[in-house]
Amino acid sequence: MHYPPFFDAVPRVRVRDPLSEFLGAVDGGVIEYCYLDAVRLAGHSCPTVAGAYGLTRLALGALYGAALAERGGVQVTLRDEASAGVAGVVASVVSLLTGACTDTGFKGLAGRFERRGLLAFGVEQACELRFTRRDEGASVDAAVNLRAVPADPQMMPLMQRCLAGAADEEETQLFRSLWQDRVRRILLEHGDDPDVFVIRHID
Repeated sequence: MHYPPFFDAVPRVRVRDPLSEFLGAVDGGVIEYCYLDAVRLAGHSCPTVAGAYGLTRLALGALYGAALAERGGVQVTLRDEASAGVAGVVASVVSLLTGACTDTGFKGLAGRFERRGLLAFGVEQACELRFTRRDEGASVDAAVNLRAVPADPQMMPLMQRCLAGAADEEETQLFRSLWQDRVRRILLEHGDDPDVFVIRHID
């Protein structure tokens, strides 16, 4: 499997999953996710997938500090409905990293480890997403401003030519390179940029 080398340079997300520990899937329940995991889940790498990955990483860091975030210990709400825009893609990446699911999630064991009902769409709130710790109720609002990392001016005309089947091999490769370079800039050059990834603690 070949992919852009910058994928491996993106900061990873380490969490502790009590269910994984209980069932003996992972020693200590500590799971490490990388950007490639999000790409595998979505089937592609784009600014939306990158934004969801980066935003979740920072939101968990804001909620847990230096401690490992608890997978399954966070409730996530989205302002958009599930069918609106890219909300479904964003939610899939968020669910991967946090374990939060809608009513299709894991039902739990003897009242423990339940994951269903921890992810909700169409919630009236200030920002795109809200992450809330179930144990102590601390919350952060989170939003990503992808417009702050603009695409190369050549990219959209090249995309149109590729979609129309009019691009030659050189144009196709250039489009792909420019597309992934924007993803790289979002995750690496702006991975901690508060103008791109907005995290606000809720009093």
